[in-house]
Amino acid sequence: MNEERIYQILLGPVVSEKAARLGESGQVVFRVRRDAHKREIRRAVEKLFNVVVEEVRTVNVKGKRKRYRQGIGRTSDWKKAYVRLAPGQEIDFTVAE
Repeated sequence: MNEERIYQILLGPVVSEKAARLGESGQVVFRVRRDAHKREIRRAVEKLFNVVVEEVRTVNVKGKRKRYRQGIGRTSDWKKAYVRLAPGQEIDFTVAE
C-alpha cells in the first residue's frame, strides 16, 4: 500500500453517543472510504496514531431517504470501521498538536 493511500483511507471520526460509549472500552469509530478493506484500515490507524490495533470491524451504512422541497432525495451510502485498540492504547481527538 502506498503512502498517499494511507492518508486517504480515514475520512474522520464518527461522533455519536454510541461511539463515545465504545470509546470508554477501547474502541474508536471512523468513517472510512467505501473501497477500503480491514487490512488497509488497520495499517492506516497504526501509522497515523502510533497505536496497536487488535481488531477491525466494518459496516456498510445505507444512505437515508430525505424529503426536500423538490421531492424525495437520498443521502450517500458510507462505510464505518470499528477499531479495537490493544489494552493501554488510546487515541485522543481533543488534543490539537
